[in-house]
Amino acid sequence: MPRAPAKSSAARSSTKSPPRPDPRALLSWYDRRRRDLPWRAAPGERADPYAVWLSEIMLQQTTVEAVKPYFLGFLARWPSVEALAAAPLEEVMKAWAGLGYYARARNLHACAQQVAFERGGVFPREEDDLLSLPGVGPYTAAAVAAIAFDAPCVAVDGNVERVVARLFAIDRPIREAKRELRETAQTLRPAARSGDFTQALMDLGATVCTPRGPRCDLCPFASGCEAARRGETERFPVKAQKLEKPLRRGAAFVLTCGGAALLRTRPPRGLLGGMSEFPSTPFRVDFDPSRAQAHAPAAARWRALPGEVEHVFTHFSLRLTIFAATLPAPPPHIENGRWTPLARLSEEGLPTLMRKVAVRAGLIVE
Repeated sequence: MPRAPAKSSAARSSTKSPPRPDPRALLSWYDRRRRDLPWRAAPGERADPYAVWLSEIMLQQTTVEAVKPYFLGFLARWPSVEALAAAPLEEVMKAWAGLGYYARARNLHACAQQVAFERGGVFPREEDDLLSLPGVGPYTAAAVAAIAFDAPCVAVDGNVERVVARLFAIDRPIREAKRELRETAQTLRPAARSGDFTQALMDLGATVCTPRGPRCDLCPFASGCEAARRGETERFPVKAQKLEKPLRRGAAFVLTCGGAALLRTRPPRGLLGGMSEFPSTPFRVDFDPSRAQAHAPAAARWRALPGEVEHVFTHFSLRLTIFAATLPAPPPHIENGRWTPLARLSEEGLPTLMRKVAVRAGLIVE
């Protein structure tokens, strides 16, 4: 029986796995192309653990561009963990308004107090110790340990997950492959410069290995990337089926009197916990608009404003009907209510949803 002809070297090379990614190539690229970020130490300078921690808490599920002005504002107002710990929680919540995910602000303040009052203002250096702090999960612990203290670990955020998924053509959605992605990323870590390596992976994902149209021609890992070898960079990471967010409805009540608006503070736990709001109903899938005024903060001639305010939270979408009324004199007592002069409404640190309500009611002009 005749033997099949031997494969050519070109054919053999087309099926050969790419060489393993070289961390030295990434670090060399980072030294030339690193992003200039306000919380990042300059080359050769020691990172400030407070700045690293503050930025990483703010960056959770939030873009770099959105975080920059908040980070600079916090650092100018509270330049140390001791200063932040001494600040009233209400002031911290107001300064955080608009950044979203408000439980982060409460945990930020609690963590600052623990570090300042129980640890002498010194952040722990090890991942396990960092994990004991309020609001610090596995990613943040690894990021602070690596970036601030050069601990031997790699922090894996969304950018890093995308890079690793493409490098090794991991054929499962990120949601299902998180542990594999995290463990694989650790195997890439060089013996030194863990902090720079972590930031280099983040920068690579943010600027080169982007979700759409990755610039493989600029990538220091291109020769070691399995997705690039296959010509399938757009297929990775594998996309999970998108689940439609449930729609909830509710109502908010804008009550004015003598040039002031009625606000209240939401309960400390739960959605928008501890933030200022116009009195509102619960947000429910089965909300009945005909019964909304049972939740009104005071008896008044309420009128429904045209249209609705729409907002998207992490786990659901919301549509709010806005009721407005004006009183000639304030009622003697409204539980948990306070009158805020309209001229100072913007100083209240309204969350984005309530700012939309104020705009719809004509109290704030954008």
